[in-house]
Amino acid sequence: MTGTIRLLIADDEQLIRSALEALLELEPDIDVVTGADDGAAAAALAIELQPDVCLLDLEMPGTDGIEAAKLIADGAPDARVIIVTRHARPGVLRRALAAKVAGFVPKSTPAGELAQVVRDVAAGRRYVDPEIAAAALTAEQCPLTDRELDVLRASREHSNVREIAHALFLSPGTVRNYLSAAMTKLGMSNRHDAAEHAWQQGWI
Repeated sequence: MTGTIRLLIADDEQLIRSALEALLELEPDIDVVTGADDGAAAAALAIELQPDVCLLDLEMPGTDGIEAAKLIADGAPDARVIIVTRHARPGVLRRALAAKVAGFVPKSTPAGELAQVVRDVAAGRRYVDPEIAAAALTAEQCPLTDRELDVLRASREHSNVREIAHALFLSPGTVRNYLSAAMTKLGMSNRHDAAEHAWQQGWI
């Protein structure tokens, strides 16, 4: 693309977001049009302002960067999304690519390099940090079914089986069966460890 790149930045850490805004505003071809501190607000602003590129932190309260990317894809289809993350788990990269994210970079990326990634993505190219890509290629494959992943995901948010069952519209017995199967497959002795392992792998 030609002309100024209109950029939205979302990060719940105010200091990091302010630093990114200040550094990227120094680039003559990048205009930071707005900032947000959570994924839902970022998506709403993207739909309202239709920026060229959205730079989203992966881990934000409520709606994370990938979920926000899906909302942006629906409401601002011309806006391209870059995910920035401190914990580059391989499974998260797969989730991001499935959500049509165009860029995936670690938070350690220098501002100058990040500006170039913004330009590349704005021009229609895709960028994935080479180390993250290499890790994704060697990561263990997920042995769990979609439903087993659902109950592990819900177990991170709810304290007991009855709450998980209510959230997923399942019976408590069915939830216990899914949790038991997931724990067996992962070799874990409890659902908390199973959910943590699945999260660390980026499966949930």
